[in-house]
Amino acid sequence: MTNRRVLVVDDEVNVRLSMELHLRRAGYEVSTAEDGEAALAAILQGTFDIVLCDLIMPKLTGVQLLDALAARGISIDLVLMSAHADLDTALDALKRGAVDFIQKGARFEEVLFRLRRIEELRRLQAQVKASAAASGGLGRLISDSAPMQKVFAMVRKVADFKTTVLLHGESGTGKELVARALHDVGVRKTRAFVAVNCGAIPENLLESELFGHVRGAFTDATRTHHGLFEQADGGTLFLDEIGELPLSLQVKLLRVLQEEEIRKVGDTKSQKVDVRVVAATVRDLAAEVKAGRFREDLYYRLNVLQIALPPLRDRPTDIPMLVEHFRSHLNVRLGTRVRGVTPGAMRLLERWPWPGNVRELENCIERAIILVDGDQITEAELPPRLCQEQDRIQATLAAGELSIKKTTRIIEEELMKRALARTKGNRTRAAALLEISHRTLLYKLKDYGLGD
Repeated sequence: MTNRRVLVVDDEVNVRLSMELHLRRAGYEVSTAEDGEAALAAILQGTFDIVLCDLIMPKLTGVQLLDALAARGISIDLVLMSAHADLDTALDALKRGAVDFIQKGARFEEVLFRLRRIEELRRLQAQVKASAAASGGLGRLISDSAPMQKVFAMVRKVADFKTTVLLHGESGTGKELVARALHDVGVRKTRAFVAVNCGAIPENLLESELFGHVRGAFTDATRTHHGLFEQADGGTLFLDEIGELPLSLQVKLLRVLQEEEIRKVGDTKSQKVDVRVVAATVRDLAAEVKAGRFREDLYYRLNVLQIALPPLRDRPTDIPMLVEHFRSHLNVRLGTRVRGVTPGAMRLLERWPWPGNVRELENCIERAIILVDGDQITEAELPPRLCQEQDRIQATLAAGELSIKKTTRIIEEELMKRALARTKGNRTRAAALLEISHRTLLYKLKDYGLGD
């Protein structure tokens, strides 16, 4: 008996009843909803582990439900089902946040297999989380490098306080994971964690999403809507890309932070909220203040505690650990059995500057796992840019790297490869072309991992 809670969403009553019957027999706790709006309401009010959702439904389609959940920062394992699916539809659903896509009419054994696979993925993630904690990681953050250990120490130190935290770092460095860690290790961990990307919601809808609205506040307001601040009451609200917030809403956000109360759109009275706000940005907010695009008073109110996340190029020792984590995770999600990475491929992964940071690395490993024929990822499955030194130099410069030591190393490595290629591996002649001693060449080849 699994006792996992499943929500079945389908506008066909026969499908709902049949799926509910089979799932209960398999040991699941089951609730049902007849359309996307009912499903959204059920998810907002209850707690589910998995949602089995039809793609084409009235009011809200399965994809629209995914978008509505994402806009509210709700993460849930949602499996879409369709009788008229094609590959493009399935891929789009997965990109939007679905964990799987099932053809309607499939035997229940197939559905059950997919659910078990999701459960196994979550079990492995829990193991990784425990392993990360044992090795100095934090929550879903995996690292044993000195720069990230400083971040972990700061998170642990400030997690229990309600003080606003501003996270700053390049895209793909894991700002939302740090925000979740602040929530998960603090006193608010049993309450809601709500995340919203301030740049992903149209400006005319953002105020309603943040603060809510009452029925009749505007033309389409057919019922009262509880905003994200209210949903996060007692917990944590993560405002990603805070630099994208319009000036008109910056004033209202400042008031909420100062007064700890919100007023729904169209309402005549305010209500108290107890929310810990964590904000994040890739922008230089101090420069935005000088340019008049961000309010100075809000900047200082947000910037009580600042945590700067280091880019992946500044912590290359974390790359093998991250690669192993992604390999294990993706094997379960994709149903593959890749056992590892060859030393040559790992060297390329460790030397690439990763301008897209951890997100780019994860996408790279997923690509490699899909392309690999054997059980080991080799250089052949990695993106060509990782193997081309000119691209590597350009990517290093594009990522903002100013270290002469790091860029010199990349250039030296490329020159040694070219010299050895021209001399067909003759190291004595290669050293002469490079105008260095034979001994120095041997030392550098060993140091750069280019030797036998």
